[in-house]
Amino acid sequence: MKKFWKWLGFVFLILAAVLVAAISLTVGWRPFLGPRSRSLTGRKFESTLKRVARGRYLANSVMGCTNCHSEHDWKARGGPPLEARLGGGQVFPEKNLPGVVIAPNLTPDPETGAGSWTDDQFARAIREGIGHDGRTLFPLMPYEHFRAMSDEDLASIVVYLRSLPAVRNHLPKTEIIFPVKYLIRNAPEPLTAPVPAPDVSSAVKRGEHLVRMASCAGCHTPQDRGQFNQALAFAGGTTFNGPLPTVTSANITPDPSGISYYDEGLFLQVMRTGKVGARELSSVMPFVGYKNMTDEDLKDIFAYLRTIPTVHHRVDNSLPPTNCKVCKGKHGAGDQN
Repeated sequence: MKKFWKWLGFVFLILAAVLVAAISLTVGWRPFLGPRSRSLTGRKFESTLKRVARGRYLANSVMGCTNCHSEHDWKARGGPPLEARLGGGQVFPEKNLPGVVIAPNLTPDPETGAGSWTDDQFARAIREGIGHDGRTLFPLMPYEHFRAMSDEDLASIVVYLRSLPAVRNHLPKTEIIFPVKYLIRNAPEPLTAPVPAPDVSSAVKRGEHLVRMASCAGCHTPQDRGQFNQALAFAGGTTFNGPLPTVTSANITPDPSGISYYDEGLFLQVMRTGKVGARELSSVMPFVGYKNMTDEDLKDIFAYLRTIPTVHHRVDNSLPPTNCKVCKGKHGAGDQN
C-alpha cells in the first residue's frame, strides 16, 4: 500500500509539473493572478489653453477618443459623433465582439461619467489598460498603441477631456464572455518611467508615430484568436458587423492589391472626403475625424505607409464574400487570393 501511495504521489507531481509548464507556455498565469498593474499616484495635470487645444486635436482628429466614446448619427454621411453627446460613451454596436463592450462616459459628469476619476486613473487607463476601478480594459481600447504616447500628449488628452461639457449617460458595465474575460488580463502593462516625445526627425518617423496613435493597424490588420497577424500587417481583412452594412477593411500596403496607385494628393483626398474618386468609403472608416488632421500630419502618415512591407491580399467590398486562404476570413475577392 505504501508503494501505491508513493507511485500515486509521483504521478501527481508529474501531472502538476506538466500542467504548470502547459500554462506557462500558453496562456500564462495572468488570467489566474490578475493583470499587471501599478499603484496610482497623486499626479495632476495643469490645465493650459495650449494643452486643451492639443488634446482637442488628438482626441477628435488623430486618436479617435471621441469617435469611440460617443453616440453617432449613423444616418449621416460618415456617421459623425453627436456633438451634444461628445465623449458621453456608448455601447459598441459591433456584433462580433466577445460580449457587450462599453466605451465609458469620459465627460466630467460626477455620477455617470469621469467626474470623480483622478488624473492618474485616466492616465493608467489610456496607456496601460487598467480601468479606474482596477479592471482590465478590453483591448478594443488600443492602449497597447497608446503606450508610446508622450507624457505631454497624455496630459493634453486628460486636460481636454476635463473641459468637455458634462453628459449624463447611464451605461451598463462591460461584460466579456468566458474565457476571454480572463485571457485579456495578459494585455495590460504598467508604465513606471517617463515617456518622452517621439522621434520626429523625419517625415517617415513622424508618420509612424501618428499611425500608431491613430491605431490604423488595429482596423487594417486581421486577427487570429485575438492576436494581430503581423505577417498581414496593414493588409486588411478585418470585418465589421455594426450599425452599417457589413464591410471589410482594405489593404493599405503599397502592393498592387493595396494602395500602390495612391499618390500623396489622392491620399489626402481620401482622408478628407471619404471617397476614392467617385467611390464612397464605408462610414465605418472614421474619416469625419481624420479629415481635420493637418496636411503635414496626413502627408507624414502617407510617407510612412509607403515604406511598410507589401502584402498581396485583395479585398473588394463590391464583390460577394468568399473564403480567403490568406487571412482565413471571408470577404469580397477572398477567393482571388
